[in-house]
Amino acid sequence: MKEKGWKEITWAGLITEPGNSVEYETVAWRLSRPIRDMERCTHCLTCWAYCPDGAMLVENNRVGGIDLKCCKGCGICAMECPYNAIIMVEEAIAQAE
Repeated sequence: MKEKGWKEITWAGLITEPGNSVEYETVAWRLSRPIRDMERCTHCLTCWAYCPDGAMLVENNRVGGIDLKCCKGCGICAMECPYNAIIMVEEAIAQAE
């Protein structure tokens, strides 16, 4: 994807289209990543509803995984999960495992 020039970006860098992280990878600057506990997850889709970047992958009304290319590591999914099925792990530690 070609990067936009200064004339093409929005004023003050405003994000006018939510969920736009699917257009670029955030892996290089993410500090932590969500890890889902498959045994605790009830597929309630709360994480999907709250994820600002559409990183929660849903198949047949069930959470199928997390698209780490889109995830910026904000932790909203972990905070909102009513079953504590998602924890945030430091990116360096997760990559080492």
